[in-house]
Amino acid sequence: MKVLIFTEYFFPTPGGVQTIVLELARGLAGWSANQPERDRIELTVVTRTRERSAGDDALPFRLVRRPTLRELVRLLRGTDIVHLAGPVMLPLALSLALRKPVVVEHHGYHSICPKGNLLYGPDHCACPGHFMAGRYAKCIECLSEDLRPWSRFRHVILTFPRRWLCQRVVANIAVSQHVAHRIMLPNTQTIYHGINDLGPVARNGSGVGNHQFEIGYVGRLVSEKGLPLLLEASKRLEDAGFVFWLIFVGDGPDRSELEDLTRRLGLQARTRFLGELSGTSLEEAVRPLQVVVMPSLCEETAGLAAIEQMMRGGVVIAADIGGLGEVVGDAGLKFTAGDSSALYSCLRRVLEEPTLTASLGAAARVRAMKVFDRDSMIQGHVSLYREALRR
Repeated sequence: MKVLIFTEYFFPTPGGVQTIVLELARGLAGWSANQPERDRIELTVVTRTRERSAGDDALPFRLVRRPTLRELVRLLRGTDIVHLAGPVMLPLALSLALRKPVVVEHHGYHSICPKGNLLYGPDHCACPGHFMAGRYAKCIECLSEDLRPWSRFRHVILTFPRRWLCQRVVANIAVSQHVAHRIMLPNTQTIYHGINDLGPVARNGSGVGNHQFEIGYVGRLVSEKGLPLLLEASKRLEDAGFVFWLIFVGDGPDRSELEDLTRRLGLQARTRFLGELSGTSLEEAVRPLQVVVMPSLCEETAGLAAIEQMMRGGVVIAADIGGLGEVVGDAGLKFTAGDSSALYSCLRRVLEEPTLTASLGAAARVRAMKVFDRDSMIQGHVSLYREALRR
């Protein structure tokens, strides 16, 4: 079986979708190597990311970067299954025109939202679903912060054919039950993200090794992540006399504003912005974190940083919104999105109750091993590909 995975972005560009696509591709290649020849998968990953990674030549699958239109058509013609990491218009339309079985994995909300993240820009709050309700003027207004007038209309108009095409693929994959409910597309199946077992990290209430209690955020520094809430709650912790480090791992357009807010709150002595990290540097930065906080204002589809922290046996405190609350389940602490007081209460609990931190960490690891196992993700995709071919 020949499978082509198309992703707009791939390594070395950082991001959650890139991480999951790489995990899936490596997993499929590893699974295939242990199968009889008739059951093996010949995998090709195609991306528009031009920049090469140092590890490209060592990947166990074929990687094609920035193909021309003619090359893309040739690649699509030569495959049995097309798997799209998101409803990318050109390969989606071409694949259906070539009568190829198409699987679309929805890492975002591009089939129901011109912006793709269900965040209403003017208010920076969760969108109630203006596009699906026919309130297109609201969509134009939402896009006005970032795009020129023609681009706003283009984003809204393209959402119509994008959704129409997604209704005609052989299967849609939702990365959480919440996403499946939100996109409301036929032939939708939920397959959770799966990652390698990162191994538990020994933790206690006073920190790891010689470190103090470390509270962290891992991800992009953008407005929809609600990061000022974390700084406001941390200021209240400091005022209450708690000792901790606050670590931001990642980068983005809001970094300078967050650093300014850190200084205004007087938190610069206990806050570190580590920037974008990868590989060993990333692992060394996140392993000591007792708590990872995800204070998102938008409906996260899943929350890869939360899954990784749970797999390490660490505590996750997350806004109870979108697929993020679903991922955490009962194995972490949740608070109402946008409520810094509720976030402060959660942080105070884990700092005051070492036994709670230990029990939540253990429960998080159990849940991650059960629900977010990489082998389960791989087997789910293999089964779906086989079913797509049978259809």
